[in-house]
Amino acid sequence: MSQRSDLKRRRATLESEWSRWVPRLRSAGSKPSGVEALRDEVAESWARSLSSVDPGRDSAPVTDGGMVHHRWTASPLRRPVNDLADELHSIAVDAGFVTAVTDESGTILWTCGGPTMRRRAERVNFAPGGRWDEQAMGTNALSLALRTGRPSSVFSAEHLVTALHGWVCYCAPIHAPDGRVLGVLDMSTTWDRSHPLAMSTVRSLVSTIEARLGTGLPRQTRGTESQVRLNCLGAEQAVREGRPLPLRPRQLEILTLLALEPDGFSPERLREALYGGRVVTTSTFKAEISHLRRALGGGIATRRYALTTPVSCDATDVLRALERGDGETALRLYRGPLLPRSEAPGIEEWRTHLEVAVREAVLASTHPEHALRYGERAPYDAEVHEHALRLLGQGDTRRAIAAGRLTTALR
Repeated sequence: MSQRSDLKRRRATLESEWSRWVPRLRSAGSKPSGVEALRDEVAESWARSLSSVDPGRDSAPVTDGGMVHHRWTASPLRRPVNDLADELHSIAVDAGFVTAVTDESGTILWTCGGPTMRRRAERVNFAPGGRWDEQAMGTNALSLALRTGRPSSVFSAEHLVTALHGWVCYCAPIHAPDGRVLGVLDMSTTWDRSHPLAMSTVRSLVSTIEARLGTGLPRQTRGTESQVRLNCLGAEQAVREGRPLPLRPRQLEILTLLALEPDGFSPERLREALYGGRVVTTSTFKAEISHLRRALGGGIATRRYALTTPVSCDATDVLRALERGDGETALRLYRGPLLPRSEAPGIEEWRTHLEVAVREAVLASTHPEHALRYGERAPYDAEVHEHALRLLGQGDTRRAIAAGRLTTALR
């Protein structure tokens, strides 16, 4: 309930800012300033879009169907997307999303999803042939991702067009091996289903598509020679091509936070997540960011800190597995607390979130091996050991293990 209440408040705030600023922008043409609830990139996109887009339009303009079929047939994205079609469809249906792939111009070439969400999407021409570039449809996740070359999400009244205020969209650009943007992958749903893990799913799927585009060629995208792997569950290490990156603990904290929150941080929020109420100079904070940026070969946006280079992370792998309801994979990948030595407030918050989510998955599981496996790392969690005993049959020799752990936990 609290998450839905937060989403309602956020939506109401954005609707208020939209009503306040869009009419002014249409007449004055200058972008809003000093509006805390409105991201700069959204405000700037509003200002650009209003020269060509009526906020009252009810759907996206449509490209000729024959041309769309030709573009999709010739697109280098067709083969890798078709290879992943079953997985894309399963994720979209299970999570209540509609998924779309566009070309580099922002024209949708392919979609999938359940019948209800597809019908809703088709009402606004979020379907093959629909044009979603900024000039055609104003501020939306597809247009922002194409413009910035970075993953983007747009929630409710951040959309310029009022017909889209009931939606939330998550999007990431798809790069060719030579760095060109070939299109974007977008997952969209109703605003009340907004979820912080959706962007991680989109980024993971895009990474898979990009890997399949390589057809055996080394993957070379602008600003990144190879993908970074971050291991932060019971460990504190980032590697590239098997070689550890020389990062201090604070820089690993920053990298972990950016991997867990792909929408990024304002400078103020990232400082708070790292230092809490401690007094730290701006130069110290920026020096940590700069060192991490150099280690990644760039890879971090400037005005709003967000990753612009592929970073895979064991913590996000666990969260994605939990989101899919795959407790087996989540427990296999969960090797301990997030950055166990860190005292950064943002890390502590995510550490608790992960621990609670994994534990709840264990307690909801009907497989005793899940409780037994988790119980190895939680010797004093009596509830987990009791759950294991309830699931194990009377003749199961593993009952002795669970009973012994329960006795230890109750001492």
